[in-house]
Amino acid sequence: MTGNKRLGIGFVGSGFNARFHLQGLQTVRDADVLGVWSPNGKHAEDMAARARRLDLGPAKAHRSIAEMVADPGVDALWLCGPNQARIENVEEIVDAVTRGKGALKGIACEKPLARNVAEAQRVTELVKKAGLAHGYLENQLFAPAVSHGRAIIWARGASLTGRPYLARAAEEHSGPHMPWFWRGDLQGGGVLNDMMCHSSLVVRHLLTKPSAPLATVRPVRVTGHIGSLKWSQPAYAKQLQQRMGKEVDYTKRPSEDFASVMIEFATDDGATVLGEATTSWSFVGAGLRLSAELLGPEYSMSWNSLDSPLRLFFSREVKGQSGEDLVEKQNAEMGLMPVISDEAAVYGYEAEDRHFVRVFLGREAPQLTFDDGLEVVKLLMTAYMSAEQGKTLEFPPAGIEKFVPAVAKGTWKP
Repeated sequence: MTGNKRLGIGFVGSGFNARFHLQGLQTVRDADVLGVWSPNGKHAEDMAARARRLDLGPAKAHRSIAEMVADPGVDALWLCGPNQARIENVEEIVDAVTRGKGALKGIACEKPLARNVAEAQRVTELVKKAGLAHGYLENQLFAPAVSHGRAIIWARGASLTGRPYLARAAEEHSGPHMPWFWRGDLQGGGVLNDMMCHSSLVVRHLLTKPSAPLATVRPVRVTGHIGSLKWSQPAYAKQLQQRMGKEVDYTKRPSEDFASVMIEFATDDGATVLGEATTSWSFVGAGLRLSAELLGPEYSMSWNSLDSPLRLFFSREVKGQSGEDLVEKQNAEMGLMPVISDEAAVYGYEAEDRHFVRVFLGREAPQLTFDDGLEVVKLLMTAYMSAEQGKTLEFPPAGIEKFVPAVAKGTWKP
C-alpha cells in the first residue's frame, strides 16, 4: 500500500451523530468524505453539501446503500443510522459486497452495535462472513481527557503503588433530539441502551492497562437499576408528546430516563475491581455532561466536560433564541454558561475518526471491533435483566442471547 493512499468514506445516516463525525474528520489528513445515504433524500443532500463546504471531499448523495458501495472511490462506510435500521443496513452492505457490486476495506459502526444480543450477533456474523474489517465507534474512549488521564495514571501511579481499583463514568443530559430515541420499541430501550454503552465501556477501559487488551479485565457480576424520574410525570409526559409526536406517550409506554450499573471485574493479575456507571435523560444543567473518575491506592483522576476554560455570562436582558451554540443539549442562554469550544475534539470524535481511518488503511490495529460492541450489548442486556429481577447477576447470565428488555416490549412499568 502506498504511503500517500487516502481513504474514501461513505456515510450511512445523516443525523446529529453523523455531523459530529464530519467535524471530527476535518482534522484527519488522509481521508475524504465521498458519499452519503439516508432514507431521507433531502437530509442526504444536505449532509453531502455540508461535507463539501467543510472541504472534506466531493461528497454526493446516493439513492441506495448498494449504489454507494458500488462507487469505486468509497473504501469504507461509517454506519450512523438509527438502531432499528441496523440489521437492514448491514444486510444491504454485505449483499452488495458478496455479490461483487463493490469492494470495501472496512465498516465502522456507531454505538450501540445493535438493540439486543441476538441482533448484535447477527450484525457481527454478517460482517465477518463478508470478510470485512470492522471497527466499533465509541468516541468517549478517545476523548483526550480520558486517554491522557488514563495513560498518566497507569504510567506514574499504578506502576509505583498498584493498579486502580475503582472507575466511575457518567453521561447526562435532558433528553435526545429525535422521537425514535424515546421509543423503546424502536430504539431497543431507554437511556440505558442509548448511553450506558458509553459509560460502561469507559470504566472498563480506564481499569485496563494501556498496553493490555480489554479481555484482561473481565466483567463477572452486574447490578443494574432503571427508573423514570422525570418524563413519566404527567406534566412532562404531555410536554414530551407535544415535542416528539403522539407515538411518544410516556403515560402508557415509558422508557427509563435514568440508569445505573455496578460492574464487578476480575483481572488477569488476580484483582477484583469495580466500575460504576450512570446515565440520565433527566439531568438539567448547562447541557451534556460527561464525567469520569479513576481511583487507586495513592492517586485519582477526574474529568467533567462542563469544567470548560471558557465561560460566558448573559444578563436577563439578553433574550435570544434557544440553540446549541454553547454546548450539546444546551438548556439555557442566560446567566453564567460554559462553552465547549471544540466539541468534536473534547468528546473524542477527532481521535476516534483518525484511528479508524488509519485502521482501514492498514496502518494500525483496531482498538475496538464488532466483537467489543457485541460484548457491550451483552453487558447492557444483563443490566436490564438485573434491573427487572432486582438482583445482581453473574455475567453472562443464562438466556441473554434471547433476552429483550421489557422497555423494548412496551411492558415496563416504572
